[in-house]
Amino acid sequence: MKEIELKMQGKISRLTNHTFKFDERVKEGWFSAVYFLKTKEIVSAIRPENIVTMQFFQKEHAVLCGTDEVIALLKTFAEKPETLEIHSLKDGDKISPFETVLTITGPYQYFGYLEGVIDGILARRTSVATNVYNVVKAAGISGIQKPVIFMGDRDDHFTQQAGDGYAAYIGGSSAQATHAMSEWWGKQGMGTMPHALIQMFDGDIVETSKAYAKTFPEDDLIVLVDYNNDCITDALKVAREFGSELKGVRVDTSRTMIDQYFVRNPDVLGTFDPRGVNGHLIFALREALDREGYGHVKIVVSGGFNEKRIKEFEEQQVPVDIYGVGSSLLKITIGFTGDNVMLNGKPQAKAGRKFRPNPRMEKVVD
Repeated sequence: MKEIELKMQGKISRLTNHTFKFDERVKEGWFSAVYFLKTKEIVSAIRPENIVTMQFFQKEHAVLCGTDEVIALLKTFAEKPETLEIHSLKDGDKISPFETVLTITGPYQYFGYLEGVIDGILARRTSVATNVYNVVKAAGISGIQKPVIFMGDRDDHFTQQAGDGYAAYIGGSSAQATHAMSEWWGKQGMGTMPHALIQMFDGDIVETSKAYAKTFPEDDLIVLVDYNNDCITDALKVAREFGSELKGVRVDTSRTMIDQYFVRNPDVLGTFDPRGVNGHLIFALREALDREGYGHVKIVVSGGFNEKRIKEFEEQQVPVDIYGVGSSLLKITIGFTGDNVMLNGKPQAKAGRKFRPNPRMEKVVD
């Protein structure tokens, strides 16, 4: 059983290193800025009795993520972690600019060298969770919540997938492209066919779909229909072949291409950008499917979608059923700062910083 299940059942309060599997070199300071390591050495030799409170915050309205990971980091690599007093918000909490999300109190040399590592964990996880939350929110402004598939596997280093997938899950996306993305929170990746599969069948979308259905008969058949840059023609081909077995079509037209539908119907051009996946193409696709009795076939769109573009589609009531989103969800837009704000129980901080208690935080206990 994965830890996330135990957490959801209330048997544990937070995920641990059993989930995160940290690199053991963290203990050596391998991932810490050298000036933190030098500070640890100085303090250990000259001021070992000092007790500090380190406080973390950021400057946006956001969805917090990474607190379980940070607490697990401290319990794994801090010296005498049981002596530290930790207060924290939880993954998934909505946070405001300058709101304190985490405090750590104890001897600096026990944990201070982890400051930058903690900042980085919170920054990446919170950025992804917030990006996903905003996209999911945009995908529901029409009044019907459309699912968002997290498709960020090709937009960053593969070693980041588990953490990014968890952050996306916290942000509201439970459909993800790889098994690794689901590693921390329990499900498997999902997906149907790439352009590469269609290429193997000389661009024949029907033969490709037959091969897919034969090989994965338990899957919902969702066919990629932009390979030949003629989405409507190919969507109708597979719909006529599979009928009710066809559950959906996905449109992923490149932003540098204009679908053949517009070449055949130049009269509709002139008031919008016809490149890539656009609202007029999706309206025409929906109309063509419905006209032939395939109203059950869902439309999935992908390729360059972000919060702004999804909002535009939803405001125009473009008949999309599912959005696939990738690179825009992985942009690091939120940075965290850790500051020492108390020294031996008294205020002591750099100019412009001060201890900011937050009653929403809970004390972390073993």
